[in-house]
Amino acid sequence: MHTLNIPKDCYDMFRMSRPLFDTLHNLLVSSYGLKSSSNMSSIEALGMFLWTIGAPQSFTQVKNRFERSKETISRKFNEVLDSIYLMSIDVVKPRDPEFTMVHPRLQGSRFAPYFNNCIGAIDGTHIPVVVPAAKLVQHVGRHGYSTQNVLAICDFDMRFTFVVAGWPGSVHDMRVFNDAIQKYADKFPFPSHGKFYLVDSGYPNRTGFLAPYKGTKYHLPEFRQGPRPSGKKEVFNYLHSSLRNVIERSFGVLKMKWRILLDLPSYPMLKQTRIIHACMTLHNFIRDSVMSDEDFDMCDQDENYMPIPSQGSGENSELGEEEGDMNIFRDNLANALYAMRE
Repeated sequence: MHTLNIPKDCYDMFRMSRPLFDTLHNLLVSSYGLKSSSNMSSIEALGMFLWTIGAPQSFTQVKNRFERSKETISRKFNEVLDSIYLMSIDVVKPRDPEFTMVHPRLQGSRFAPYFNNCIGAIDGTHIPVVVPAAKLVQHVGRHGYSTQNVLAICDFDMRFTFVVAGWPGSVHDMRVFNDAIQKYADKFPFPSHGKFYLVDSGYPNRTGFLAPYKGTKYHLPEFRQGPRPSGKKEVFNYLHSSLRNVIERSFGVLKMKWRILLDLPSYPMLKQTRIIHACMTLHNFIRDSVMSDEDFDMCDQDENYMPIPSQGSGENSELGEEEGDMNIFRDNLANALYAMRE
């Protein structure tokens, strides 16, 4: 309670302001089953959970700081985790399921009206995890250590609207993507007619999913360190990358705030996956609150600010397939963007 009452300490230790902490606590208690017990209040349990995933802290460090037994710490951590995981159903989803609005980010002169039907970005990120020795090989991908490959969609408010976690790090993005749209067809926020997501070249260029041109420079640092984009493909890729980096920045804020995602402890694999979901839920909860937040404020003030470079899946050998109609759409868009620049 002493820490909660000191604004800077509250933010540093619990990764959110006191008013937001109280709002989150009240919501978890009223709607998602978080309860006090005879030996620990729900306020302390939530504070302990946020302190653990934000720093991050081991249960040994939590035991020393909160003066609780490891059994109590583990039980209360799981109770809060279950509540936030349940909350994810209501929080990690599009605000506008029909995608009727054009986001203000797209209304600037650089992008309008060509990207008016864009509704967000899709990408994968790698979260370091600890796995049993028998499953180590399948979890070691191109980064050289064991990870989960997490598929996520975000909107232009830096909110996650869909998440699939739990895939081994060696699995390609296309496989995760194809499984997601089949296995979670009832939950996947498919673009409505004429709308589309921005994806990188590891995903399909097909109706509803707009990929960049291959064989042409794409990533923003390539453009910033070299000459201005030239030719219709470079112009298109530059603007595509400028918009799609919203998901890389979202991953950056996520990992900067919830640093447990930089090195998940050796929890059971299902628990590791649920922690990833919980962190994304808290990310959205903070964003939805419209309260000032240091980490998000930095991104809002500078569209090029990258909190922590994302361990993205990046270019891989299993490139997304091409579809004729979407190639024509991309060419028409590229021609219009190039003509506008001349």
